[in-house]
Amino acid sequence: MIYAVKDILLQITAACSFLCMFQWWIDQGYIVRRNERFLDDQSFLIISCALSIVFCMVLSTTLFDAIYLNLAMIPAYIGILYAGFRSGVSLAVFFILCTVLFSEPPGLSNLVLNTGVLLYPLLFGMAKPFKSEKVMGKIFILWSVLFPSMMFIVLAPKMYGPSLYDTSSKEMAVALFYLLVPVILGGGLLYFIETAWDRLQTQEKMKGISEKFERESEKLQQITNVVPVSIMLLDDMGYVTELNDCMLNLFRQHEPNITREAIVGQQVERLLLQEVNGEALKRMRESGFSKQRYNEKVQYDSRTYNVFSAPLHHGVGGGSAGRVLTVQDLTEEEKFRSELDNVERLTLVGQMAAGITHEIRNPMAVVRGFLQLMREKSPGEMDSYYQIVIEELDRANDIINDFLSLAQSRISDKEPVQLHHIIKELAPLLWADANLRGQSVELRLCPSLPLLQLNPREIKQLILNLARNGMEAMEPKGELLLETRFTENKVELIIQDTGSGIPQSQLEKLFVPFYTTKNQGTGLGLPLCLSIAERHQGSIRVESQEGKGTAFIVSFPYGQEGRQQAAATKERSDFPSQL
Repeated sequence: MIYAVKDILLQITAACSFLCMFQWWIDQGYIVRRNERFLDDQSFLIISCALSIVFCMVLSTTLFDAIYLNLAMIPAYIGILYAGFRSGVSLAVFFILCTVLFSEPPGLSNLVLNTGVLLYPLLFGMAKPFKSEKVMGKIFILWSVLFPSMMFIVLAPKMYGPSLYDTSSKEMAVALFYLLVPVILGGGLLYFIETAWDRLQTQEKMKGISEKFERESEKLQQITNVVPVSIMLLDDMGYVTELNDCMLNLFRQHEPNITREAIVGQQVERLLLQEVNGEALKRMRESGFSKQRYNEKVQYDSRTYNVFSAPLHHGVGGGSAGRVLTVQDLTEEEKFRSELDNVERLTLVGQMAAGITHEIRNPMAVVRGFLQLMREKSPGEMDSYYQIVIEELDRANDIINDFLSLAQSRISDKEPVQLHHIIKELAPLLWADANLRGQSVELRLCPSLPLLQLNPREIKQLILNLARNGMEAMEPKGELLLETRFTENKVELIIQDTGSGIPQSQLEKLFVPFYTTKNQGTGLGLPLCLSIAERHQGSIRVESQEGKGTAFIVSFPYGQEGRQQAAATKERSDFPSQL
């Protein structure tokens, strides 16, 4: 009796071996599941069932010298139900061959009985609905095939051998145990297989969700890094938890060596305390404590930023998740707005100039004419008074002319002109003005300048304005330098004085209309010069040092034809020296 129970337990172990192999495969192989070099789970399950059949066949024996003790039918039936048609047929053929080799006693009737081949049509017919059933449905399908097969194996020897009434109670109990064990064991094995697959599917779903979450997080991080807005995340206590690349670059504009690690974990107030206005920090702190939005323009290290802060929440109606802080650099926008204000002021100047032209110049011309007539008929001692009035009228007329020139927005009529010719035409006038002031003028002209597309009248006005400004900035014995030079794509005119220089705080305001440092100035001379240069697609740059003087550098562009002409001019100028 003990040996019979032991043999049954060995068969149970052999029949369950495929489940151990299958579980090992799942635990080791799900990571490389998508690799084509590896078997899928279903194929490995069929192979494991085949190996389990071999184990059961090797350990097979007879119970009470009558009942064939072999539980290979359990892995065989489970493999056939889970396999496809071809794999199922192959496994069934393999099971039959193993039975032919190992079954005791041999013979066709025993082969049919021990393999349950008569139930194979039912088994293959139920394989397709088996795959779509839930766990209990699959167990019932297996039982509907397995129980009749085991009943034939247990009861058939008793039909041709001793009567059931002659069998002892212990033998009957063991036989009944052997009949029920495969049914219970088959259901348990199916349950564990389905549980393992469900766990595997859950792992794959979780892995897919995790990978999707990582992809979406990475995508969101890339989006925040690409967006040209500085973004920073803060916790409820105001400590930095995350920031994008734009925010890091913003910090590096003020502290070039700062790292992301040095910012994360710091309080935002400590990062901004040195430069931001205290009242702005106080309002930012209060908005954080009150969980309200905050939006304000802040001055930081001579730049203007728009700071926006808003609270974050966990889900809909959830708890606090900190705050998001965004910063936009408005410095260039403020400059653009300032320039736009200048444009609006110039527009107003144009409107004023148009009205002044018609309403004031004509009466002034009449007044000047009558003053000249009255001067001729008045005594000589009154000439100085008439001269003062006429000069003031002329000065007012010059102001009107500056208004008109500055308000002009039409395209200048240009022609090919040599810049040196314009300078040489103005040279006598500049020398005369310099002599009256006790100053000197030096011309340092490049011998190989190309022809430029210029409006001679406007260029003369530009040179006179800049030169006279330089003379007015110098004391007697000062020296004014007019120099020309050219590079690959531009010609430069430098007008440099030896005056007191311009403070750095005033350099940015030089070309603002109506801004002047002179007692009698109108603030329209330099804006007029800039307007003339821009109408020639040029620019004006100012270099100044206090106590040493100021240089106005006017640049005019020219193209490929101008470069060729400049090279030819240089060769002609060098030719006499080579002789």
